[in-house]
Amino acid sequence: MGYTVAEKLIDDHLVEGSVDDYEPGDEIALEMDQTLTQDATGTLVMLELEAMELDQVKTELSAQYVDHNLIQEDNKNPDDHLFLRSAAQKFGLQYSRPGNGVSHPVHQERFGVPTKTMVGSDSHTPAAGAIGMLAIGSGGMDVAMAMAGEPLKIKMPEIWGVELTGELSDWCSAKDVILEMLRRYSVDAATNQIIEYYGPGLEALSVMDRHVIANMGTELGATSTVFPSDGTVETFFDRQDRPNDFKSIDADGDAEYDEYEEIDLSEIEPLIAEPSNPDNVVKVREVEGKPIAQSYIGSSANPGYRDFAVAAEIVGDRQTHDRVSFDVNPTSRQVLQNLTRDGHLLSLIQSGARIHQAGCNGCIGMGQAPAKDEISLRTVPRNFPDRSGTKEDMVHLVSPETAAASALTGEITDPRDLEDIYGIDYPGEEAREPNDIIINEEMLVEPPSADEAEDIELDKGPNISEVPIFPEMPDELECPVLLKMGDDISTDEILRAGAEVLPYRSNIEEISKFTLDVVDDSFYDRAMEIRDEGGHSVVAGTNYGQGSSREHAALAPRFLGTRFKIAKSFARIHWQNLANFGVLPLEFQSDEDHAQIDQGDTLRLSDVRNQIQAGHDVEVENVTQDYTFTAKHSLSDRQVEMILAGGLINIMKNKLSN
Repeated sequence: MGYTVAEKLIDDHLVEGSVDDYEPGDEIALEMDQTLTQDATGTLVMLELEAMELDQVKTELSAQYVDHNLIQEDNKNPDDHLFLRSAAQKFGLQYSRPGNGVSHPVHQERFGVPTKTMVGSDSHTPAAGAIGMLAIGSGGMDVAMAMAGEPLKIKMPEIWGVELTGELSDWCSAKDVILEMLRRYSVDAATNQIIEYYGPGLEALSVMDRHVIANMGTELGATSTVFPSDGTVETFFDRQDRPNDFKSIDADGDAEYDEYEEIDLSEIEPLIAEPSNPDNVVKVREVEGKPIAQSYIGSSANPGYRDFAVAAEIVGDRQTHDRVSFDVNPTSRQVLQNLTRDGHLLSLIQSGARIHQAGCNGCIGMGQAPAKDEISLRTVPRNFPDRSGTKEDMVHLVSPETAAASALTGEITDPRDLEDIYGIDYPGEEAREPNDIIINEEMLVEPPSADEAEDIELDKGPNISEVPIFPEMPDELECPVLLKMGDDISTDEILRAGAEVLPYRSNIEEISKFTLDVVDDSFYDRAMEIRDEGGHSVVAGTNYGQGSSREHAALAPRFLGTRFKIAKSFARIHWQNLANFGVLPLEFQSDEDHAQIDQGDTLRLSDVRNQIQAGHDVEVENVTQDYTFTAKHSLSDRQVEMILAGGLINIMKNKLSN
């Protein structure tokens, strides 16, 4: 039987054996060709490299981007920018300067190579699957390990094949395709799976269209998303003046998938995800007419030239509604230059758009916060509670067409109605990216030679601290349940983003003060009261830790004394991050066990070191209610060793020093 694209990529990078030797769920080790870090997570990665005493990265290419924390309201963010620049020079990374653009589209344009592997400390790293890469989002510690030459350890995924047929109708685009997937399925539907798109419908999807879909596969919980590298990808590389980097990869004719889905693109309609989860998707027709206060174009989920150009063609020489803040966030300086040359930027400016610097910006809560209790339409990948910077937000996820149409009318508008309202024809050809694009590499800084790097000192501002080192797991844990939560708690709720919090990303002691304050603003104070008395535990429902890859959501709770977490299920990256920092992730074996525990109960794990080494069942005694139940862990032997050692950094430091 032949291989899928995903299986070929895995097979080519396995440390041992072939894909035929593994079953889904088995731990596999993959060689990583590239790494990607951004500033919200990269500062911690660089501190981890320093703690491990690494000299130079061992990958073919590693790149550090400054795209998230661009607001400079005091010294903390600019200090970290200088730190990241010095770390990139010292350790041997490409460095993308502040304002150069969002990591994912810039990396795809300048560094991505079909058939290569990449791990990134950003959950939307799988966007690179648009060009036939196997790109996986992970916690920063896993990325630091890859930089040190270690393989990435993941569970062997199932391959979910999605066949695309037909062609998108006018006024529909790639964002509607991935929203359709989210409408059909849930935010944890693809856990431990790779989604692979194929079929005749691919012919009409550009590389940046595929980027949109691959980027938001993360919102389905997927390990990654892949597309074949075909003629469309070859055209992309020709346009980017990188023809020699193109490599072809496609599924074998007799390849089979573990699961199968079909989407007829001609049946796609404009869709919208209502608050406050990406899978809360309905047709725009069902909610049209509701007044809006913001319409937002840009982000890694809609980063292409056409995503801005189509909005520019829609607004044309018209003024957007005077109640609407029309925010345009260019995703790269290169895209911005081409939009300017071709007149699209002028159209956006004339329409009343507010043009922001090239970066993530409001997607991560860094500026452009919406008004309280007012609808904000955004082309971003997520609408988790409080992610926007406004606690009482009403963020809806939409396509650029829907966002631009609604900016004109001041209410949620199906873009197909623009022909009747304003006489606007669908601007398909007018918005297409030209072949003769401006290439911009000027704000990418290459690292010096290894000899020159030896003398470089890390540039540390006063806000940059060290990575905490935690002790080994004791034989017994007796911890109160400090917080009990429900389903789909995101990393934005565990440790929120935004302009108030993210500047402390390199200072764990300070950032820990915001831990779980979206859920319970007393959590920090209560945790600190008992941190030195054995710590605490937390209890949660399904899909705990969905969303961002930021390891702060595991590290900050551990700093406050979280010793173990029991949930119905965990999101993949957060589960790995917990193990990386010595927090034991346990899972309930029945809903009744979850229901019976009360917040405030004391839970005891006796002989826990031997229990987690001997098997996957762990006896948990509820001391308060005087009963015992059995939880389980799904850790590998390697991860158990990490838990026992107090975290991966302890193991890696010892390995590199010997």
